[in-house]
Amino acid sequence: MKKIWDLYKRYEEIINYIIVGGCTTVVSLGVRWGLLFTILRASNALELQIANLISWIAAVTFAYVTNRIFVFKSKDTNHLKEAGKFVGSRVFTLLLDMFVMWFFITFLKMDSKVWVITWTMVSQVLVTVLNYIISKFLVFVKKSD
Repeated sequence: MKKIWDLYKRYEEIINYIIVGGCTTVVSLGVRWGLLFTILRASNALELQIANLISWIAAVTFAYVTNRIFVFKSKDTNHLKEAGKFVGSRVFTLLLDMFVMWFFITFLKMDSKVWVITWTMVSQVLVTVLNYIISKFLVFVKKSD
């Protein structure tokens, strides 16, 4: 048990990011697919992007709070500035996500449920990796003592 704990402590930030990222992905996909498979249509470009945007807002809100507390354990007292950097950094990955979804689902007309799920997952992997890098090196930068 001690070896597992030592391994966890060694990679705590990455492990916590994976857990929080998984939960954030569930929030994002739950909102997105909930919208696309009920009241919005993936075959309609505007409705697809509306679903993307609403799911992004829900996911970024959840991600900021959980990353701040559990992953990067931020001590920054200027929450507004930090949240602004976090949200601002997520705009880039939102645009990447929107482009991937538009290109494959709208432009290439891969708009069946299977393709919507497939391209959503591909996009989420890209976004998750980029979000970690951005958060670690631009948003939750630890100040030296």
